[in-house]
Amino acid sequence: MSTTTDVNVPSPTPPDAPRVSLGQRLQGLGGNARQYGIFGALVVIVLLFQVLTDGKLLLANNLAALFQQNAYVMILAIGMVMVIVAGHIDLSVGSVVAFVGGIVAVTMRDPIGLPWTTAVLVGLAVGALVGAWQGFWVAYVGIPAFIVTLAGMLVFRGLALVVVGETLAGLPPAFIRIAKGYLPSELLGYVGNMDALTLLIGAITVGAIVLTQVRARRALRRHDLHVEAAGLFLAKIAMIAVGIGVLTVILSFSAGGTPIVLVIVGVLVVVYSFLMGRTVFGRHIYAIGGNRQAAALSGVSTRKVDFWIFVNIGFLAGVAAVVTTARAGAAIAAAGQGYELDAIAACFIGGAAVTGGIGRISGAIIGALIMGVLNMGLSIMSVDPSWQMAIKGMVLLLAVAFDLLNKRRAGTQ
Repeated sequence: MSTTTDVNVPSPTPPDAPRVSLGQRLQGLGGNARQYGIFGALVVIVLLFQVLTDGKLLLANNLAALFQQNAYVMILAIGMVMVIVAGHIDLSVGSVVAFVGGIVAVTMRDPIGLPWTTAVLVGLAVGALVGAWQGFWVAYVGIPAFIVTLAGMLVFRGLALVVVGETLAGLPPAFIRIAKGYLPSELLGYVGNMDALTLLIGAITVGAIVLTQVRARRALRRHDLHVEAAGLFLAKIAMIAVGIGVLTVILSFSAGGTPIVLVIVGVLVVVYSFLMGRTVFGRHIYAIGGNRQAAALSGVSTRKVDFWIFVNIGFLAGVAAVVTTARAGAAIAAAGQGYELDAIAACFIGGAAVTGGIGRISGAIIGALIMGVLNMGLSIMSVDPSWQMAIKGMVLLLAVAFDLLNKRRAGTQ
């Protein structure tokens, strides 16, 4: 009996690969897609107001003023995003700014008469103590942060009125220079009409960011973790470098060069980005915000983390108080009104999740810049302050709604 063997039997046709939508591809980028969107929104808003203000928004002196006027939002947003990521909220920071500013001013004036540097340290210590006080009630007594900080908003506003009265002026010029001064241009001189020191700082910043991003990408590849496409990565680096380069060149033409307060904010951004992204404490904050019970079961001391989060935002409120008081040239009992809302808005516009567990320092800073550009652009256009508040409120609402809609769409794909 003979058997016949078919040698030309076609191999099975592999099934068609499932089609991947653009939304799914963006979802695969994780939090990076959200950050790109936020940065893109900032660029669009800047360009829009540059056109609407006939090019006045990005004048050199206006750019320097943008950072000086909105430094307090950036500083408070750094601390607030950590609080929000952990699933809390802080409504007291504006009142703490007024109270600590009053303490700093009182200690510099007669009869105490401390040197301004010592007074600043006292203010930072008082801010940290205020944070420890509120952190104790939240972490160890178990009162919700909303209630504790709402009470703190009232308590410290009242104490600010007691300490300051109405206004305490006559502060040392060296202290005022913290918020209104610039790095000395005489150090490196000028390149044409551009401040050489500002150009050097910008170049160092771009180099540091590129190096950090490249090292982070290599680390992810080394551990076989997901990395964004090479083209997208290069586009991101180029976009950041060009953006910083343009701002640096414009700023170098300003009357003073680099504002001192911009350096303060830059140092804080670097330190806290490292803290949140590269330390155990930062990972614990994200773990608690993502799932508090699971974090506790895995050995995270949730009470200790909560306590130090509020100590930290108290300290940063002290930094913001020093900057605010220096910029005003006086301690004012009404200072800090609405600061907590500006900081919270900056965090949510910058991509922080209402439910906690998601948020970045860089996103909070971009959110603060969006708020600052809105403030300055609308002011240049002479828009009524009432309408400015309404517009900022709508921007906040739309930012949170956009984030929630994206999450729902990602969940249904």
